Amino acid sequence: MAKPLIGITMGDPAGIGPEICAKALTAGQVRNIADCVVIGDRRCVRQGLKIAGIEGIEINSIKKVSGAKFLPKTIDVLDLNNADPAKIKLGQVSRTAGKAAAEYLEKAIQLAQNGEIDAITTAPINKEAIRKAGYKFQGHTEILATRTKTKDYAMMFVSDRLWVMLVTTHIPLREVSRHLDKKKIVKIIKMAHETLSRVREGKPKIGVAGLNPHAGEAGIFGSEEKKIIRPAVEEARKLGIDVKGPISPDAIFYLANSGMFDIVIAMYHDQGLIPLKLLSFNRSVNVTVGLPFVRTSVDHGTGFDIVGKGWANPGSLIEAIKVAAHFSRS
Repeated sequence: MAKPLIGITMGDPAGIGPEICAKALTAGQVRNIADCVVIGDRRCVRQGLKIAGIEGIEINSIKKVSGAKFLPKTIDVLDLNNADPAKIKLGQVSRTAGKAAAEYLEKAIQLAQNGEIDAITTAPINKEAIRKAGYKFQGHTEILATRTKTKDYAMMFVSDRLWVMLVTTHIPLREVSRHLDKKKIVKIIKMAHETLSRVREGKPKIGVAGLNPHAGEAGIFGSEEKKIIRPAVEEARKLGIDVKGPISPDAIFYLANSGMFDIVIAMYHDQGLIPLKLLSFNRSVNVTVGLPFVRTSVDHGTGFDIVGKGWANPGSLIEAIKVAAHFSRS
């Protein structure tokens, strides 16, 4: 079976993206599961190799994916030539770096839509930097959805210990309640069921977290469970989905980690991400569900505080490539 072809966006040139790309793509385990092309700037990848202390690696600078060689000790870089390391200061937000990072993603989307790559894996971008560059988006996910005209999409996080899907994503905590509705929660449950049915064996077991302490305690601590979440779970169950909830947020992740559920539907970003990162930091992967192609990403940011020191851990990027390969085959 031919290996899937993964396009890896380099991320913000001022961050750890080039370093983790260099480390991940010189790891033998990646080459065994996928053919990879970095969509970025050859000069930054070369700088990433230097920061990582990796020698004896050639960079094959290409303008088309068809020019990739996929040879040992070679990193294929689709070179956009837009991020001169001499003009970008590591660890600092800049318009130039933000614009370059956004252009890598735009190019990857084009390649995926044209069928030139099987999946996209993204290294981290800086939200402030892309806004300075004129992109009025909250992050990768929103750009991907807009460019592909995808209306129904969700953030799913995959790890060796826990799978999580989010109902709401990058919004202030005080706004979560008013962004919850029955239709949205049913949609997320269905997307989780459909995705897991494709990529894992057996009928998925889904747990839905409550929003409030003790899942509202029969309305004493909040009414969202009674008015919104429970009715959504009941409707999804009528569709033949194995789903339970709402379950107290302080218990559901323990139950999932113990094997009771294959995935947890979390009501907001940190509700799902805190337990996930506690259990599997640098081993978890962000998957955008609902797009017309597979997209995975690392579970961390640009690492401006450690960039240039050689400390960046490529673990999450390696896992993201593995998940992209697995999902693209499914």
